[in-house]
Amino acid sequence: MSDKILIVDDSEIVLRLHSYILQGAGFQCMGAENGFEALELMLREPFDLIITDINMPRMNGYELTRRIRKTKGYEQVPIIIISTEGEAKDKMKGMEAGANIYIVKPAQPESLITNVKMLLA
Repeated sequence: MSDKILIVDDSEIVLRLHSYILQGAGFQCMGAENGFEALELMLREPFDLIITDINMPRMNGYELTRRIRKTKGYEQVPIIIISTEGEAKDKMKGMEAGANIYIVKPAQPESLITNVKMLLA
């Protein structure tokens, strides 16, 4: 059975693109449009890795990452932030929130797959 990845981004195009890339590499993917929807999905079923954007309505990716780290069963689940926010302060904020990796958009397909495989190994 393949690893299951939750992708959280308010852009349907980005959700589809990241899903397409990762499904092509053999992963199962589900999408959520914001942090609240992501947390609801996480309570219904387990995910092996979570990818989130930063700039989203209702709950940004930093807050989502902090909440994931406080959710029972998800304290150690790998989190990748993929965002257009590329300054050092943004990356630092993402890592402090609990992300394992911070990637600046656009994520290169090979790099995304490599990072996912490394975190799931």
